[in-house]
Amino acid sequence: MKSILYTLLLFAITVNAQTATKDKIISELPEIEITEGINLHIISPEPIQYVDLSTEQLTGDLPATSIARIKITDNQKSEEKDKKVKSNTFFNGDNIGIITVVGQSFIAQYKAVYRNSENLNTVTNIHIQPEAMQPIEFDKMIFSNLELRKFAMDIIQKKTENNPIRLEKDFNLSFQLNNVYVISDYIFIDMTFKNRSNLSYDIEGLKFSIEDKKIHKATNNQSIEMTPLFQLNPQKHFKKNFRNIYVFKKFTYPNSKVMMIRLIEEQFSGRTIEMKVNYSDVLKADTL
Repeated sequence: MKSILYTLLLFAITVNAQTATKDKIISELPEIEITEGINLHIISPEPIQYVDLSTEQLTGDLPATSIARIKITDNQKSEEKDKKVKSNTFFNGDNIGIITVVGQSFIAQYKAVYRNSENLNTVTNIHIQPEAMQPIEFDKMIFSNLELRKFAMDIIQKKTENNPIRLEKDFNLSFQLNNVYVISDYIFIDMTFKNRSNLSYDIEGLKFSIEDKKIHKATNNQSIEMTPLFQLNPQKHFKKNFRNIYVFKKFTYPNSKVMMIRLIEEQFSGRTIEMKVNYSDVLKADTL
């Protein structure tokens, strides 16, 4: 019995050693150079959740969801009892702090090294590379935007069938639901828009909502607007053909309601098309 327990323990230790994230020490961190008066932009492949700067010599902000802007803190002058002036003083090669960037599925850390303004090779922006990322264990039901994009790209590479689930035509436009896919707690809606007129189409919005299937005169229509968590292509204009993938967190609705999808054109155009999607269409979703 003891030998069996010992074997199981060794197996568990071996598996854990193979899957655990490697510890990082400061000497192993990649270096990035930073100079006074110059902003360093760190560009992430997915939205940044958190940035930590280990010393007061560094300061920064998030000008965009996927960009961290870091700089050396301006010299701070303060009067002390001895009337001396306190300021930042650095020498070439000084380590002035650790920069930590946390994305949706990874953590990346860098050692900030000072270079004086005479160094014309100072980098002003960097892209976080895969080798600098350490994976973060999240709930398996949650995907990062990077992962959602990968799934959407897999779908967009599939050929659209000649018999879409739903098809609406009007104003020399066609608006079709190619297919619905599901993975984990996410629903992917594959749609194609075709324009057979000579007038290009400027998209004001593609509106998704859950509405009553039948509207009675004595009752108000109850409409619940839905916003995609992610869309593959934010394009707002197309001339002939446009295909896109819209991603939602898993949803349900009763048979008395439908999902309404409205393609709306900008300005005062009347070229608006509506499509009703029954819940049965969602239940028949393919798996990725």
